[in-house]
Amino acid sequence: MTSSPIIKQSDLISPDAPWWQSTVGYQIYPASFCDSNGDGIGDIVGIISKLDYLADLGIGFIWLSPVYASPMVDNGYDISDYFAINPMFGTMADMERLIAEAAKRRIGIVMDLVVNHTSNQHAWFKAAQSDRNSQYRDYYIWRDEPPVKGSDADITATFGSSAWSRCAESNELYFHLFAPEQPDLNWTNPTLRSEVYKMMNWWLDKGIAGFRMDVIDLIGKQPELGIITDGPDLHRFLQEMYEATLAGRDAVTVGEAWSATVSTAPLYCAPQRRELSMVFQFAHVTQFWDERLGKWKPKAIDWPLLKSTFAAWQNALHGKGWNSLFWGNHDLPRAVSRYGDEGEHRIGSAKALATVLHMMEGTPFIYQGEEIGMTNAAFTRIDQYRDVETLNFHRIQRMEGVAEEDFLAGARANSRDNARTPMQWSASAQAGFTDAKPWIPVNKNHTQINVEKDRSDPNGVFQHYSRLISIRRENAVVRHGDFQLFLADHPNLFAYQRRLGTSVLLIVANMSSHLVSIPPSEMPQITGRDLITGRTASSAVGTTLQPYESFVLSFSSGQN
Repeated sequence: MTSSPIIKQSDLISPDAPWWQSTVGYQIYPASFCDSNGDGIGDIVGIISKLDYLADLGIGFIWLSPVYASPMVDNGYDISDYFAINPMFGTMADMERLIAEAAKRRIGIVMDLVVNHTSNQHAWFKAAQSDRNSQYRDYYIWRDEPPVKGSDADITATFGSSAWSRCAESNELYFHLFAPEQPDLNWTNPTLRSEVYKMMNWWLDKGIAGFRMDVIDLIGKQPELGIITDGPDLHRFLQEMYEATLAGRDAVTVGEAWSATVSTAPLYCAPQRRELSMVFQFAHVTQFWDERLGKWKPKAIDWPLLKSTFAAWQNALHGKGWNSLFWGNHDLPRAVSRYGDEGEHRIGSAKALATVLHMMEGTPFIYQGEEIGMTNAAFTRIDQYRDVETLNFHRIQRMEGVAEEDFLAGARANSRDNARTPMQWSASAQAGFTDAKPWIPVNKNHTQINVEKDRSDPNGVFQHYSRLISIRRENAVVRHGDFQLFLADHPNLFAYQRRLGTSVLLIVANMSSHLVSIPPSEMPQITGRDLITGRTASSAVGTTLQPYESFVLSFSSGQN
């Protein structure tokens, strides 16, 4: 069987499908993207200077990690003023210019909405901690005495130690799921919720394209009952938020929900529920963490398990909601280091990972540097790390007897700083990111892995990503076709089919560093032109795939 031209549009899909279903997001971690003023820290003007680069890649919106006013205890995820820009990143005028310049290039700006907690330097918390009778007291969660050991309220914070810290001013304990400097907001307070919605509308009126919602599955928490995720009021709050801010607007919302499952995800993103556009879920991440030490002792990737997880999410949300698709972000290791091969087959594995992800149903997200195959930081000393989580767990695990080298091995694999080293623009000093000493060390491999070098290669990673983005934009079957996994138990081959009406795509990838032959299976045997490279490719039984070879074939089916 030979391939035939793919259908460009399908009458089966409504032309009113949301814009964010046909485009690709790109996450920018501002401190590490591009420094325009030589202080060693990336900034908004630096982002503006790279908008043409992002337009060339083909992305449709930027997810911008926090640039609000912040003491930067947790790199901006501790916000002290939602209506102000952190001077280290620029001014509100710079932010408004970014929104406008991005719009000229048909790129939306998606802000990071961090409303599970604030900074302890936020005016609300300052007033709350200094006066028990303050109108802001009930914006946060308090108790008089520490919870009884082992009780429901005896909760450990994500970054280690108790989630209850004593406030010196009032001598009460306040609740914080993250650092003590990040007190949790009390979403049961309707006045607090109204303030949040007011702030969201203020930003939406400035012309942003939507919000990525940080740990949004936590806002319904009931700490005294030990309920942290998926609280009984969670979806009521999200529906109220939608009606107060998003109804009637052409905006995208992405909720970070570590607790989401294939069963609960439609509660967030089924269109008729009027909550969110999609969720970030992490099943493909956490299933490879150690049961006791978590991400600090990662397990090897099991491709049959990983494939089954993707397939489950594809099938669970098809026609019921919408998937977000990603390998990495600012909290996760670099994709090629975790799922691919950061050595000899770095380029090939970066392309294969892109192929199998971007051809699924959902909105793909590219984390800065992923499009050139950047790798983990490879730090060898704890003093090279800046991440509060990494430093806290280093202290805790060393006290528990974990050897220094064992902890560093886990950090080299999974520390959040792996994704936070500066963007590698060139082989020059500091990777072209800055003229000064950067706030976190540049990866030493920037002389070999950088934008200038990769873009000069017609077979580079950037061009591969760009072509995948074009295929998604041009073809309805990528956006809305159903999903069928083949060779589910094969340890190396990732093969699946997408079908919409008579239009079919077959995606095949060898996710290993050795030659693999295609075995007999129910997979269609197709020979034709790879939509990505234009070269001839085949899924016929016995065909040998090179290490990390991947291709996409299209054909017409007689089935309706």
